[in-house]
Amino acid sequence: MAGAGGGNSDVQWCFSQVKGAIDDDVAEADIISTVEFNHSGELLATGDKGGRVVIFQQEPESKNQPQCRGEYNVYSTFQSHEPEFDYLKSLEIEEKINKIRWLPQKNAAQFLLSTNDKTIKLWKISERDKRPEGYNLKEEDGRYRDPNTVTTLRVPVFRPMDLMVEASPRRVFANAHTYHINSISVNSDCETYLSADDLRINLWHLEITDRSFNIVDIKPANMEELTEVITAAEFHPNQCNTFVYSSSKGSIRMCDMRASALCDKHAKMFEEPEDPNNRSFFSEIISSISDVKFSHSGRYMMTRDYLSVKIWDLNMETRPVETYQVHEYLRSKLCSLYENDCIFDKFECCWNGNDSVVMTGSYNNFFRMFDRGYRQDVTLEASRENSKPRSVLKPRKVSTGGKRKKDEISVDSLDFNKKILHTAWHPLDNIIAVATTNNLYIFQEKLN
Repeated sequence: MAGAGGGNSDVQWCFSQVKGAIDDDVAEADIISTVEFNHSGELLATGDKGGRVVIFQQEPESKNQPQCRGEYNVYSTFQSHEPEFDYLKSLEIEEKINKIRWLPQKNAAQFLLSTNDKTIKLWKISERDKRPEGYNLKEEDGRYRDPNTVTTLRVPVFRPMDLMVEASPRRVFANAHTYHINSISVNSDCETYLSADDLRINLWHLEITDRSFNIVDIKPANMEELTEVITAAEFHPNQCNTFVYSSSKGSIRMCDMRASALCDKHAKMFEEPEDPNNRSFFSEIISSISDVKFSHSGRYMMTRDYLSVKIWDLNMETRPVETYQVHEYLRSKLCSLYENDCIFDKFECCWNGNDSVVMTGSYNNFFRMFDRGYRQDVTLEASRENSKPRSVLKPRKVSTGGKRKKDEISVDSLDFNKKILHTAWHPLDNIIAVATTNNLYIFQEKLN
């Protein structure tokens, strides 16, 4: 599996599919708020601001066209969360899905966790292609029979039926967060998971809904002394006692749950000293970390702040081992980005299957890939204009001043309303999912 373009790692990305309406007039409820592949990559889930979860399933590869991998088609759609009202605080609770996390598959059914600002739900997604027939005390249409009319004993049998995909809520984990939930992460022990809000992180057992354990609490006694909030949290992929959480001040704390029940003292703290030359009014805002992701190997950790992606070696806390500039050309535009609130956008990031390439989003429906081995990067665009099947994506370039080349786009003509905040990479193949406002684009490696 290769990287982001150029050199020996040359991967050509081509358009595969786009999901969602074409209309310029986008309904708020249709805006995609999270994207997540399951552990095999066969299923791809999206959540939106209307509280819906849509699951796409990858079709089997066709023998006639082995070079064309299976497309993703709708598998199941269900309403995960409804709008609620907190009567004690007189606050509306949005139905928007903040995060989706798949549980490792253990049987024929699939399980996923979805959360809005306050409530986490465990959903079971199962298939049914047989139905029982031949009851003794029930007619086929469901009406009960008079027992006195039953003269023979029948053995019920299963008959084939059209495939039905059912989504049923198995657990509801509520009333544990005072502030808005920003992260959920399933532990590698497959029995517990964490949920994080602005000031606290709770540990849950997947079977127990009426209590959770508070493992991090950074709320000061006096809220006027509040200087930072938790922005993201994640469990280590294979050490069940280790998790990290990032803060709005640009630091990442790693905690070991073996040390104490309340992890108020971190085991490690990853923080890069600020470059005094780049100090400005916006320094603290743009250093806030919007996402943190462990590599699949568990050796590295990736963080995304407003302008950059950083890769940290878990054995070195003093500085990142790699730093990639996502859109450095925006540094001169921070003032206008502050005025239109774009500076507070929370971009996510993801690893490819073997941790050699990382991906994150930008503005103008651009997304960026960074090849760690070849130290190369590429900017690609999710656009309906080049959405012919298997058309190759052309790298885009942004000109920052001086004379603009023919194929470059000026930094002043970037559309900040078009942004890619949510991306996901297939765990095994070079297939990526990229969410623009209300569309889900799927791209894949061009196979000869």
